[in-house]
Amino acid sequence: MTDQELRKQAHDLDVTVWVGKAGIDAVVDELADQLDDRTLVKVKFLRSARGGTDTAELADELAATVDADLIETRGNTAVFH
Repeated sequence: MTDQELRKQAHDLDVTVWVGKAGIDAVVDELADQLDDRTLVKVKFLRSARGGTDTAELADELAATVDADLIETRGNTAVFH
């Protein structure tokens, strides 16, 4: 599937992973498990997780950690494939 098709599918997805003050390390296993079961997973980065960084940086780091593709970052939400 192309990135554009994946973005269309992601539009109606609900957020299933929230990154909070514990940071991305706390959700790595959960995200990896969900990616094994689903094509796309939507992740929300709460204000306490962002600190001084932006959502795109955190999403890139999380994608590299779980070996996933970052499809889209919009606002404080990212979609992984």
